[in-house]
Formats: sequence, structure tokens, C-alpha cells
Amino acid sequence: MQTPEQSLLGKPACYQAEYDASLLFPIPRQDKRNEIGIRGTLPFFGADIWNAYEVSWLNQRGKPQVAIATFIIPAESPNIIESKSFKLYLNSYNQTRLDGTDTLLARLKADVSAAVGAPVQVRLALPDMFGKVAFAELEGLSLDRLDIEVDSYAPDPALLRASQDAEPVEETLVSNLLKSNCLVTGQPDWGSVQIHYVGAPIEQADLLRYLIGFRTHNEFHEQCVERIFMDILRQCKPLKLAVYARYTRRGGLDINPWRSNISGSPSPLNLRCARQ
Repeated sequence: MQTPEQSLLGKPACYQAEYDASLLFPIPRQDKRNEIGIRGTLPFFGADIWNAYEVSWLNQRGKPQVAIATFIIPAESPNIIESKSFKLYLNSYNQTRLDGTDTLLARLKADVSAAVGAPVQVRLALPDMFGKVAFAELEGLSLDRLDIEVDSYAPDPALLRASQDAEPVEETLVSNLLKSNCLVTGQPDWGSVQIHYVGAPIEQADLLRYLIGFRTHNEFHEQCVERIFMDILRQCKPLKLAVYARYTRRGGLDINPWRSNISGSPSPLNLRCARQ
């Protein structure tokens, strides 16, 4: 069993510039899922969308190549990858000669899939595509418009409530005020979150207070989104629910978890927010 404390997170590390798949450090998802009562069949599906902006390698003539890589890791995979180890792994390509992008893609897909324990999708954007990378903010009604008073900075699911006697609604709510902290180092993680649901109207001011409550909470991005999903599902009892977060990058990586129980819903578009 590998735990975050056993990883290189928060510890001095020498950057290795020769390819080494063993640098990837998987962490089981189930420990944190046990904390929020997820056992057996998952109550959601989804993915963790990683964007890597510092990908480089050498061609066979020794000339550096660069790209932006996107990894789509399914939520049902047994493991996540600790982000510093992911950065160290990607940097191990910096002085590695490869035949071409097909070789790079094959290695990336095989290594990351093996680490998380499930098939992973990998895409590369080469320099001629950089100008086509799209930006967009999360769509929905902004919770941040609300003038609220806040006096608690720990996530409290008891804050969440919905008007169960009212007619069901379908709405999408967003906030740019999500902040959590790294589980190991306590370093801040900044993000935006989108909540789409069908069901009894959720009290928006209390939902915003709940989200702000993550401000001093130590947990990885994927775990925070699953906690938000489960707390809303249990407290507000929506008929359908999807939670999507876009976190700002650290170490050349951004992580964007998405969880949904809406049958047939497609994965969200991987559009960079302004802060990313």
C-alpha cells in the first residue's frame, strides 16, 4: 500500500532527464473513498483530466521537441498518481531520444495506464496547434454574486439544504472561490467548480458557504470533488448531479476532476479557464 507520505511530495528531489517509468507514484483511491462512505459500486462515473504543459523530448538527431499533453484518467481506476511524481516522470523525457510522437504517445499511455490500473486516453498538442488551444470560463449562474457572511473554513455538509417541497429545477451553478490545500504539503490549490443538478432547488447561499469551507481543507483535487459530489448527493438528494472542477496548474500540470451520475452525459470540454 502506497501512501502520500511515502511519495516525494514535499521532499527534495533530483530531476532525472532520462526516461524512467518507475518515477510514477500511484496512490489508491479507496482509502479516501472510505472516509466519505463510498464502497462497492461507485455512485458516479467520470474522469480526471490532466493537462501537462512542460512536455519535451529529443528527436533522433538530438533536437528538442515540445508539446502539451492531455491525460484522461477514468474515475473507476483504482489509483490516482501523485502530481509531483507525474512531473518527475514527464521530465525524465527531457534528454530522451525518441523516434517520433507515436513512440511518445505509446509510452505515455502504457506507463500511466499501468500506474492507475486502467486504460488512459492520451492526446498531444504540437506547436502548430498551440494557437488553437481554447479558453472559456465554466458556464452557469455564479454563486459568487451572493453577498454572504462566512465564519467557517472547514467543509460542513450540514450547511447544504434543498427545498424538497418545491418543484424540481435543472440548473448549473459555478464558483471561482474554491480553494483547498495539498494533502501532504499544505500548499494552496486554487480552482473553479461547476455544479449541475436536477432536483429540489438547492439553497445557493449555503452551497457557497459550503464550498468556501474547503479553504483550509487538506485533500487532493480528485478527493475534494468526490467529497463535494457525495455531500450534495446525500444532503440535497438531487435526481441528477454532476460536479466539475478546474484547478490552476502547479509544476506545469493542471488537474480537472469530473464526477457525474447523469446517464449518457458526455465528458466536459477541456477548455482552459483564464487562471489556468
